[in-house]
Amino acid sequence: MTLSAKQKNRQFSILSKSKPLSVQENMQELRSSAHSRRSEPQFDMGDVIYFCRKGVESIIDDEVTKSFSAQELESWNLLTRSIRRFPHRGLRLTLLWGLGVLIRYGILLPLRVILAVTGIFLFVILSTSVGFLPNSKLRFFLGEKVHLMGYRFCVKSLTAFITYHNSENRPKNGSICVANHTTPLDVIILANDRCYSLVGQVHRGLLGLIQRAMVKSSPHIWFERAEVKDRHLVAKRLCDHAADKTKQPILIFPEGTCVNNTSVMMFKKGSFEIGCTIFPVAIKYDFRFGDAYWNSSKFGLVHHLLRIMSSWALVCSVWYLPPMNREEGEDAVQFAKRVKAALAAQAGLADLTWDGGLKRTKVKDAFKEEQQRLYSEILLKVHQTQKQEKCFEDETPEGD
Repeated sequence: MTLSAKQKNRQFSILSKSKPLSVQENMQELRSSAHSRRSEPQFDMGDVIYFCRKGVESIIDDEVTKSFSAQELESWNLLTRSIRRFPHRGLRLTLLWGLGVLIRYGILLPLRVILAVTGIFLFVILSTSVGFLPNSKLRFFLGEKVHLMGYRFCVKSLTAFITYHNSENRPKNGSICVANHTTPLDVIILANDRCYSLVGQVHRGLLGLIQRAMVKSSPHIWFERAEVKDRHLVAKRLCDHAADKTKQPILIFPEGTCVNNTSVMMFKKGSFEIGCTIFPVAIKYDFRFGDAYWNSSKFGLVHHLLRIMSSWALVCSVWYLPPMNREEGEDAVQFAKRVKAALAAQAGLADLTWDGGLKRTKVKDAFKEEQQRLYSEILLKVHQTQKQEKCFEDETPEGD
């Protein structure tokens, strides 16, 4: 049975969200619904109801919290971590799940781990060897080939199926590539198609060994722990790298944290202050085959990688957006918002204005003060209006 156009439009109007009202419009609507005799924007005890309502709505429909939790599944995908959400399953599904466990943990996981270890071992050996070559052009050429080999080994070990769109917009040398961030594996997903220069903090252990091998054959940018807080030093090194057209594009995740691939959080303005061309890249994962989101507050990196390797597959789409430059009269914050909006629209993600740092910190006082400022402007506007009316009455002579 098909729905009529009128029914479809009615359903769409119910599901679609209306344009959010301002504080003053909400106040007037609340007062009119309460049959208040005056609708002018001055203090009223009923105004408290508006702020209480907004607080309850924020608790019930919290955009920030939903962005840092695993996506809800409409149907069970036979994975262990989703079995608790679908307790009503029959004997057939239970047998299929048991067979899936044997395949995923008994066959796929060991093969993937062996392939990943082999790829990392070869990458470290070859990248270190290439770093000893005296010829810079030959070292750069071979270093890029070694990096591609290492990244593609890792992609194969994840059984990743990646679809790249609009390859003509692939980032060029001497530029900055920005992308939404879901997992540390975003780097491998993007670098599987072309090499990038990575930016990050110097680590120790196995990760530090890989970083030292990478920088010997490719111009990556690593910072010491004390240098990361120096914004001017970071900006200078990024600017110097982007000014060299022979170097690979810099890959940056402006959100600064991993989000669950349903939305895009606020972009930090640092990478948009440099003044070079920005190549936006949108990444969208298909969570039906496995959850790619890394909840760092719940799982460690090794645990996260094992969860990915024990999934059925890693399926995602990558869109290369046209290059974007800062417009005249546009500051870094506005430029970052424009890039984020284009990226979110391409991947079908929600464009949120919240800072991803709220994942671990409390709401800044600036957000609270902004709501207080909006409400105080309503009261001040009334006070000024009343003052002007009084002055006008004093200056107007009385009639006969």
